[in-house]
Amino acid sequence: MARETTGRLFEEPREEPVVDPGAPLAERMRPRSLAEFVGQGHLLGEGKVLRRLVERGSLPSLVLWGPPGSGKTTLARILASESRAQFIALSAVFAGVKEVRAALDEARRLRGRSGRTVLFVDEIHRFNKAQQDALLPAVEEGLVTLIGATTENPSFEVNAALLSRSRVLVLNPLTEADLASIVRRALAEPERGLALLRPVIVDEEIERLAHAAAGDARVALTALETAVNATAPEPDGTRRLTSATLVEALGRARYAYDKGGEEHYNLISALIKSLRNSDVNAALYWLARLIEGGADPIFIARRLCILASEDIGLADPQAMVQAAAAVQITQMIGLPEGLFPLSQATIYLAQAPKSNAIKRAYLAAAQDAEATAREPVPYHLRNAVTKLMKGLGYGTGYRYVHDDPAAREQMRCLPEGLEGHTYWQSEDEGL
Repeated sequence: MARETTGRLFEEPREEPVVDPGAPLAERMRPRSLAEFVGQGHLLGEGKVLRRLVERGSLPSLVLWGPPGSGKTTLARILASESRAQFIALSAVFAGVKEVRAALDEARRLRGRSGRTVLFVDEIHRFNKAQQDALLPAVEEGLVTLIGATTENPSFEVNAALLSRSRVLVLNPLTEADLASIVRRALAEPERGLALLRPVIVDEEIERLAHAAAGDARVALTALETAVNATAPEPDGTRRLTSATLVEALGRARYAYDKGGEEHYNLISALIKSLRNSDVNAALYWLARLIEGGADPIFIARRLCILASEDIGLADPQAMVQAAAAVQITQMIGLPEGLFPLSQATIYLAQAPKSNAIKRAYLAAAQDAEATAREPVPYHLRNAVTKLMKGLGYGTGYRYVHDDPAAREQMRCLPEGLEGHTYWQSEDEGL
């Protein structure tokens, strides 16, 4: 059985954690065994690698890489428990080299009494090189089994030396079915959950809550607890949760936004039309609605690129540069920091002069191209790559404009039937 050390630094381990009724629901409902753990079937399903390692009592050092709320901390505790190891937890946000050494001293003390120790480092990517190096000797000598948790790519954030001594396991965002199962368990659990408050919620709202939580169990449970506590009991003692209460508990943007539904397209349409109309404030508002609602930032950036060419074009060629940079930077840094290049591009595009001359030029050319699809390419514009082609007249009459400037005006480049057709018409707007 895992024993967790807590306190200012460490206290004597205890056999079973006591459920604190004042703790948040997400903390109270943490699974205590693999049987209770929901999700990550690719790691914990029957016959999968991690389950086999645990069943054999051969837990290696691990780096758990996954998004918030996917179960990294919970899984670390369960793995320690299933391996009958002591459990020492550190948060890289607050701990330094001093705390790391204190944890290792505690592991040495515990080893003399009860065997192996799991040292869990939450947000291990926040440790600098010196702090990570301080863990190496203890991992190498087997003093501790290290389990690090990170939301960042460990290839970039964790020392190569530590990675070489650990297995990296990727945790996926929880599915909507996983989240719905977790919510239902919390509603039905009397000791750790909300059953004693007698909440009543229809399946449709559970599914909406699971969808809006976007793979994060903590988000779902926190919103559920807030909604239940905010709902007054009826005369029979039940608390009937309404959609409006859940919206307020979870946050209106997150709850109302549907990534795959009509509202998704309504919001992006509002953003593009506001940009086209040079309304910078409206454009920023609709951008924020999309980002705060959970829209894919790269999808937004791609739409900005389209607008930069379709609605601005050569009226301000820098518009496309700004939009393309927003795509690259957002891909590189992700959210939340990605909101800054997206906002910068949005402001620039909204204020740029507008012109759809490029769109009109292409559509006019495309109309003629369709109507004259069988028109042959003029012989003087063809490449004579063989003697036969040269003999047939390919390239005859071609004039190289760098040596013959008059060719610019005198050499025909359109098919004969289209000579004189004009597609591109520059405008006074912008450049």
